[in-house]
Amino acid sequence: MKILIACEYSGQIRNSFARFGHDVISCDLLPTESEGKHYQGDVRDIINNGFDLMVAHPSCQHLAVSGSRHFWRKEKEQKEALDFVRMLMDCNIPRWAIENPISVISSAIRPPDQIIQPWEFGDSFQKTTCLWLKNLPKLKPTKIVDKGEFYISPSGKKLPLWYTQTRSGKVRSKSFPGICDAIGRQWGDEANLPIPTEQLNLFKVDTC
Repeated sequence: MKILIACEYSGQIRNSFARFGHDVISCDLLPTESEGKHYQGDVRDIINNGFDLMVAHPSCQHLAVSGSRHFWRKEKEQKEALDFVRMLMDCNIPRWAIENPISVISSAIRPPDQIIQPWEFGDSFQKTTCLWLKNLPKLKPTKIVDKGEFYISPSGKKLPLWYTQTRSGKVRSKSFPGICDAIGRQWGDEANLPIPTEQLNLFKVDTC
């Protein structure tokens, strides 16, 4: 398949699909951090280049509910971020997945089709990840492990320890290896993917 990984500079999911023989390119405003096909620029430049599948990671900076206390002063930025998500959802790629943490996408556009955790895929960490899907099956957990260590803040809030140990947004935003591998294996297996809705409609027969 010809696959686009939108808003990814790490190359993690791109390389997962590439391992299974797919023609895959990542795209981001930043340069890629690993060897592989990458377009540095706006995804809108290439999104209509005949891709069969897209996995997109739009920035959660103005969308994640973890930053809701700041929403009142960045209405313009949030609207632009939501419009960008709508553009991704409205693209002509027959199969896509959009990934984000718990965010206003759920209330402003629609709820996610699936919520996953790294500990369902072999990595002992807690990071709630929402998936919006079109013509793709839900990911099947591959290896259930413990949820990792937690930190209790002075206010009593329970937070994943790994998350409190880094202030780097780039580190926090990266997908865990087990999830990347599951995406490449499961969504890269074209034989087990549902027929796109657009193709099914071609076979519908009108009845009187």
